[in-house]
Amino acid sequence: MAKVLYVTANPKPVDMSFSLKLGESFLKEYQQHSPEDTIERLDLYKEDIPFIDGLVLGAWGKVAQNEELNDEEQRVLGRMTELLEQFMAADKVIFVTPMWNLSYPPMLKAYIDNIVIAGKTFRYTEQGAQGLASGKRVMHIQGRGGIYSEGPAAEFEFTDKYLRSIMGFIGITDYNHIFVEGIAATPDKADEIFAAAEERARNAAAEFAKDYQRA
Repeated sequence: MAKVLYVTANPKPVDMSFSLKLGESFLKEYQQHSPEDTIERLDLYKEDIPFIDGLVLGAWGKVAQNEELNDEEQRVLGRMTELLEQFMAADKVIFVTPMWNLSYPPMLKAYIDNIVIAGKTFRYTEQGAQGLASGKRVMHIQGRGGIYSEGPAAEFEFTDKYLRSIMGFIGITDYNHIFVEGIAATPDKADEIFAAAEERARNAAAEFAKDYQRA
């Protein structure tokens, strides 16, 4: 039995978001194949996701100097630890995101900053950075209004490239990506585009649900 963390980064309701709808189709199919797995949802727009700000940087400085933290510093660092431990406990992680202005919603970057922590999910060695979170599987499900998988806009596809890279940085190489794109550019083909993406998502879910042995 695997622990699955389902992370969404979109404030829209499901019926108004192609990425969230695709994610729900993927998850439904996944559960058909692995009903015994546990699914934990994390909505980044409904949960407390600390940003790295002056308070956090100051608190980290105090920790390094063995100085006492105030109540707010303890609360924020405690929440960051909770998010990190939740991520580390998962065998599989599903990220569901839109592309906004060639990038991610800010809450996803904030979340990544809570889980990419030196000494926890990576460390520096004489040979360079070494990931410490290996053994997980990651699926990225994304909605993009234009066409970024090929053609002239492909060079502007920074989102999946970044998530794949940062997961690799912390040691996760079992990474896959499903996208639905072009609906905003060709709204007359919206139903056709989504149906094709949904079929790919169902096939990918069956593969993602296969027997899992954590390394």
